[in-house]
Amino acid sequence: MEISDLTQVHTLGYGLQDVKVTFNHDIKVDASDVSIDAKYGEIISIPRWVADVLASDKLVDVQDTDMIVALKQALVKENVQGDFDLSTLDTDFYIKVRAYMQRLPQQDRDKVESMLNTLMRKRQGKIIGLANSSKMTSDLAKKLSIEERALFDAIHSQSVNFQKQILGDKN
Repeated sequence: MEISDLTQVHTLGYGLQDVKVTFNHDIKVDASDVSIDAKYGEIISIPRWVADVLASDKLVDVQDTDMIVALKQALVKENVQGDFDLSTLDTDFYIKVRAYMQRLPQQDRDKVESMLNTLMRKRQGKIIGLANSSKMTSDLAKKLSIEERALFDAIHSQSVNFQKQILGDKN
């Protein structure tokens, strides 16, 4: 499975998760899989994809984790780690950050993207070194996002193939 396919599958799963919203208007929706009857000020959990649609029309406020804070914390944790050790990220960390960024004004989005690039570059450098030197361990897998796991596997596979080309197939 390609990295982009894997990310799409997990992004769809993230969109199906429930999130709490506060209703800014009385609303009644009855569709095939979604039924909502809410009053102004009411707080309920609904699927994230529905919340995103309603939020785009300013019908609800999504009560979600502040991913800017989570991103800053992840960056600090990564900076504290050594050059060859990774801090732990949620499996869907980057998916959450991307979804959060889509709701931000462009100016704020640019600042968050800069922080995200810094975190990605730092982690990518560590992942390349780890993938080049060893197989995935269960401890390492727990620390990586879904995208990072796919990156690790691709680099490790290419590294093994490169070594086989140079050294031959040693059994």
